[in-house]
Amino acid sequence: MTVILPIKAKVAGVSKTAEEISAVVYGPKFPSTPILVDKKEFTKTFKTAGESTIIELQGLASPVEVLVKDVAFSPIKGGIMHVDFYALEMGKEITTHIPLHFINEAPAEKLGAVINKILHEVEVTCKPNVLPSHLDVDLSVIVTVEDKIHVSDIKLPKGVVVTADGHDMVAQAEIIAEEVEEVVESVSAADVPAEQKGKTEEEPAA
Repeated sequence: MTVILPIKAKVAGVSKTAEEISAVVYGPKFPSTPILVDKKEFTKTFKTAGESTIIELQGLASPVEVLVKDVAFSPIKGGIMHVDFYALEMGKEITTHIPLHFINEAPAEKLGAVINKILHEVEVTCKPNVLPSHLDVDLSVIVTVEDKIHVSDIKLPKGVVVTADGHDMVAQAEIIAEEVEEVVESVSAADVPAEQKGKTEEEPAA
C-alpha cells in the first residue's frame, strides 16, 4: 500500500507558515532536499501510514517514494516540529520494523487464561513494492494454557523475511493465580492479662 502526500520544495529565504512543517528527504541515491509539508496533511497521513507504509511525496520534479525515518516533536508545544523522509531505491531491499496486529480470540481465554502479548512489532527485510503495512498474528491457535506463538509462526507475504530469531516469543497464555492474603490477628496490650504486662519472659520457678 502506498499513501500519497503533497509537499513543496523549501525555498531559501522563505519562512514556513504556522500550517507547515519543515522536513528533509534523503537516501543513498537521493541528495538531501529540504521540503515543507502541510501540518494537517502529514498528521493525517502519519496516523494512517506510520513508519512502515510507503509514502509517495508529490511536488518535487518527480514523485519520490519514502518511509518516515524520524519525527521530532516540540518539547514546549508538543506538536510535530520536523520530519525525516528516507527515499527508497526501487528494486533494492530495505530493512524496517512492521507492527503486529493481533486478530481473533484465543480459546484459552475461556479457560481463565490471559494472553500476554510480548512482541508488538518485528523487523523485516524485503523490497519496497512488497512491504506490508502490518503483519497479522492469529490468536485462535492458542487453545490451551500451554500454547504459544513464536516469530516462526507468523505468516509472511511472499518476498518478506523476518530478521528476528524464529524462536522469539510473540504471545502466550498465562494463568494469573489469585493471591490469598493471610490475616494475622494482632494482640493488643489490652488483651494481655494484667499479671503478664511488662513481662517479656516467664519468671523462673522459686
